[in-house]
Parts: sequence; C-alpha cells; structure tokens
Amino acid sequence: MAGNVWEWVSDWYKSDYYAERVTRNPQGPETGYYKALRGGAWFSDRAHVRAADRTHFNPENRYDYVGFRVALVPDKIS
Repeated sequence: MAGNVWEWVSDWYKSDYYAERVTRNPQGPETGYYKALRGGAWFSDRAHVRAADRTHFNPENRYDYVGFRVALVPDKIS
C-alpha cells in the first residue's frame, strides 16, 4: 500500500539515528521536533515509494499527502 500518502510512525526523527542504534526494531530517539514518516506519497518518485524510505515533518502541521495506517494485533488467531 505504499505510495498513497506518507504514513506517520510513532518515532521521533533524528537523521543519523540508525547509525548509532540497533537496526532491529529501532524505537527512535526519546524526544524531538520532527516525527518520522515512511512510504512515500502519490506524487513521490518511485524510489521513495517503499516502506523502508523515511522522512520527517513537524507533527503540528497538516499536510494533504500525509496519513496513518490503522493496525490491530488480534487477541487470538483462530
């Protein structure tokens, strides 16, 4: 589903965070000014339309090309 809108993630953004932290499920810095986004938007170059691509925006602003994905972990899989 990448390429519809940039998707907010719960992490704060720091440009060099991955260089100094673990690579498996990094949680991001404790605080920050910008929040991280992933996945690219409808106008993005195809190199940016992938879940691994990330950028940052101010979470106080609104953008018509930024959204979020609802996810739920089920209690039990039957």
